[in-house]
Amino acid sequence: MASIEDVKNITDRIIENVERVIIGKHEEVELALIALVCQGHVLIEDVPGVGKTVLAKSIARSIGCSFKRIQFTPDLLPSDVTGVNIYNQRTGEFEFRPGPVFAQIVLADEINRATPKTQSALLEAMEERQVTVEGVTHPLPRPFMVMATQNPIEYEGTFPLPEAQLDRFLMRISLGYPPKADEITILESQQKVHPLEEIGQVATVEELLFVQEAVRDVYVDKLVKEYVVEIVNATREHQEVYLGASPRGSLALFRTAQARAALHGRDYVIPDDIKALAEPTLAHRLIVSPGARIRNVDTKAIIAEILSTVPVPGAQVLR
Repeated sequence: MASIEDVKNITDRIIENVERVIIGKHEEVELALIALVCQGHVLIEDVPGVGKTVLAKSIARSIGCSFKRIQFTPDLLPSDVTGVNIYNQRTGEFEFRPGPVFAQIVLADEINRATPKTQSALLEAMEERQVTVEGVTHPLPRPFMVMATQNPIEYEGTFPLPEAQLDRFLMRISLGYPPKADEITILESQQKVHPLEEIGQVATVEELLFVQEAVRDVYVDKLVKEYVVEIVNATREHQEVYLGASPRGSLALFRTAQARAALHGRDYVIPDDIKALAEPTLAHRLIVSPGARIRNVDTKAIIAEILSTVPVPGAQVLR
């Protein structure tokens, strides 16, 4: 049985190392690591220049993972992502040349700028952890994580991600602008050299794979499982929601809660873990009704409202 102390020690080292570069964003760094530990993928929706690319690079460097960046553009082809078979004149045979998706951490930059056909090339890779080219299946490396970014304000020349692809992302996070004090620290830290150049590897891929297995043993009480299902069910019955979260959303909330408990040094999940992760794991899975969209109803606000109305397990004991 894996020790929770070992899990916490490994993840603390990684978070501390990443925070040497991503300043003042502890919660967001922790969420990204939770997704990696849960073998999931992250959609980072934010304005340019807040550190999305740097976050992906610093996590990869901290663990010693291979890293590739794909810049999504309207003329990007599916084969530019997955790879292509090329004829070798010397051997007289076709050889597979793997695309940039064959890395342990892949940054899909501005994913909504590519056409739906190219976006869907990532679907099999994200879900099945394999790529099929001309009938031949090629497995992807372990661990494997896609960190996709998109700009929430620029809509011209973009192709919004369809619900099926949004649902493939374990969570959606946003870094946001740093507070004044942290921004001053950023200026000072980058005066001579970018801190990304100075951070080294603090954990191994083997340690990460150990953590990925260990978090699945974290205990989840039946009452907490019911709490997860009630929250997800409330998204399906909410009057402002046209389509609620799927069972994949329930599983995402369940798995990430296990990981968060382990990162905090616990071998059991508490309702606070569920509350902290409900918005990042569920908000992007909801489709608001046409009337609510006209009134600019936000899915984050809907999740917050649901959390305030669904009874917390054991709350009646406190009365």
